[in-house]
Amino acid sequence: MSQYASPARKPLIEGSKTYTDITEDICGPVEAAPNIPFIIGFLISASLALMGVTLIGYTIWKGIGVWGENKTIGWAWDITNFVWWVGIGHAGTLISAILLLFRQKWRTGVNRSAEAMTIFAVVCAGIFPLIHMGRIWDAFFIFPYWPNSRGPLWPNFLSPLLWDVFAISTYFTVSLLFWYTGLVPDMATIRDRASGFRRRIYSALSFGWRGTARQWQRFESISLVLAGLSTPLVLSVHSVVSFDFATSVIPGWHTTIFPPYFVAGAIFSGFAMVLTLMLVARKVMNLEEYITINHVESMNKVILMTGSIVGVAYLTELFMAWYSGSTYEQGAFYYRALGPYWWSYAAMMTCNVISPQIFWIKSMRRNLWVTFIMSIFINIGMWFERFVIIVTSLATDYLPSSWLYYQPTFVEVGIFIGTMGIFMTLFLLFCKFAPVVAIAEVKSILKTSGDQYIAKQAEEDKQEDEFVDDLLRSGSITVARRNKNSD
Repeated sequence: MSQYASPARKPLIEGSKTYTDITEDICGPVEAAPNIPFIIGFLISASLALMGVTLIGYTIWKGIGVWGENKTIGWAWDITNFVWWVGIGHAGTLISAILLLFRQKWRTGVNRSAEAMTIFAVVCAGIFPLIHMGRIWDAFFIFPYWPNSRGPLWPNFLSPLLWDVFAISTYFTVSLLFWYTGLVPDMATIRDRASGFRRRIYSALSFGWRGTARQWQRFESISLVLAGLSTPLVLSVHSVVSFDFATSVIPGWHTTIFPPYFVAGAIFSGFAMVLTLMLVARKVMNLEEYITINHVESMNKVILMTGSIVGVAYLTELFMAWYSGSTYEQGAFYYRALGPYWWSYAAMMTCNVISPQIFWIKSMRRNLWVTFIMSIFINIGMWFERFVIIVTSLATDYLPSSWLYYQPTFVEVGIFIGTMGIFMTLFLLFCKFAPVVAIAEVKSILKTSGDQYIAKQAEEDKQEDEFVDDLLRSGSITVARRNKNSD
């Protein structure tokens, strides 16, 4: 009989934890004083953020002429970075919403950090379109706050750039609500363990949570509602971002494959960034027993799947350019692969298509060093993907005399590095003042995914199988069935 029994699920919580252990382990880093590695990391991130803010101010003061934009390439690094940051923000909502609706228990170890990463990535993304406008003080013109207040001046509702405003602002709002709703019970847990001014702060943040049955029922209801709202946003936000390109008539952009291709790429890069952050956090904050190798393997499977989809999309683009018979479309992809920017296309294909195939090997999916290195490679490759799409498609227009080689300036590079500093500063502050792992959700799966309970269930199943095997060998089951049939 044992050969027909399904194998026990791999544990998602290790160390034979109790409910008290979970609270102590996850709240410990929040309650402890900042250590030296945290202070060093925070100072480096804050310094990069300050540099980025300074260069953003310099750009606003002097104008976007300080960038490397030229006659044809008007969407320089800023829009490349915008699309890259929006893509990174996709994994949080995917892990939180879709996996919640599908009742995937492995999400509980990483969903809180992924949700926070979404918020901070969208904040970084929102910076670039604003400064790209040139006159940032005119940004309010893109919001149709009162149609009749501007006379004949109306926003262009047919522009995909305006669709970006609605899609990303909606995505940010729902993601923020989803993230903070999940934080409320854990904030109450820290409140109950704190005292003095710290207790008052967390009391305000927990909104009077007492953990009653009614509150938990409403908590579950609002989580499902927000998950239902977030799920179509995961698919729609980056689809709308892809419309910035797909609705144009520029060779290399005018293609219907962009929406699903951009969504898969966003999930691909988002999961890679989650792994980059969580592999460091689990080590520094001693969370190895809550963010286990099984979590890492599950995420690597998603990366392998989405990376394969992205690879198919790249090949489909090449095929459709050839099959179209359009000289300009074929020329655009020839220029991408073999033109002056061949190095960026080679980096994109190597990092996004070839390197993730290593995850077909189980031992590689469960190797933390391989995973960490691959997560960095993937994010580099996804940045080059956006660079290839934008720069190589714009570099050659229909007037060869205007063709110029694009070279970024230190201002563009500094702003991009500065947004990384802003992102890491916000993430480090989150790690210090809020639980990185969702305490309440981890406790909810302890009885089904804790290693001690899985081992106990496996032992009980083994004893039951042995008992049934003994009955089969003795003929007791056959006799019992014969007597039942005769009745």
